[in-house]
Amino acid sequence: MIGPENVTREKRVEIAYSIANQVLERYGSKVQAIGLYGSVARKTDGPFSDIEIKCILNALDESFSYEWTAGDWKAEVNFDSAEDIIEEATAVDEEWPLTHGQFFNILPIYDPKDFFTELKVKASLVDSLMFKEAICRTLVEEMYEYMGKLRNIEVQGPKTFLPILAMKIATTGAMILGLHHKRYFTTSAQVLPEALAFTDQPEGFDVLCELVMSGQLSNPQQIITVCENFWHALLTWSTLHGYSIACSAVIPW
Repeated sequence: MIGPENVTREKRVEIAYSIANQVLERYGSKVQAIGLYGSVARKTDGPFSDIEIKCILNALDESFSYEWTAGDWKAEVNFDSAEDIIEEATAVDEEWPLTHGQFFNILPIYDPKDFFTELKVKASLVDSLMFKEAICRTLVEEMYEYMGKLRNIEVQGPKTFLPILAMKIATTGAMILGLHHKRYFTTSAQVLPEALAFTDQPEGFDVLCELVMSGQLSNPQQIITVCENFWHALLTWSTLHGYSIACSAVIPW
């Protein structure tokens, strides 16, 4: 096996329908809906893309998935109950901008009751307060911690971790902006370019993203300076929009 191999979109869709037919044969009337998600659903798949399928089953106690390769190609098939996938689609966490685009772009293979259209509607009606709470959590749980690591590295090293940390800080900044704008990113490869297109962003975010995307991360002091500038601007921007880092002298419970 030397795959993945070059597979045409037509062949990839043919394989997806074959898998769906096997699911229908196996689970019969338990199947509520089957749909493609990911790049194949968006019609942006490349010659080496994998196949991702969601199967909604009635009376399913616990979600499960199968992932396998046939040598030339790879497939992932997720099995969920309607209740579970609706709960997932209407939740907002720190990675919502990266994970939830799938619920807006499912391409039905078998969907007699238009389940995926209803799912898209539910996913689009999430309370704005949930996005604000996710941003505040991200500021504390992710970004604050990353900045602590950055400052530790400046004092005691090792500076070899700075390029990775810069990427984490840039990506987390992009997630905050995606949550703020209530916009999801197309793919992980497009997170930074698409985040840069947002008009409302902290100063220095563009400088940090350009540094990361250029791959020119060999200057430790430059990385530290750029990340510090972005962090200070992010705090100002967050205050302006009512996103706070909660401070307390007592444990909050």
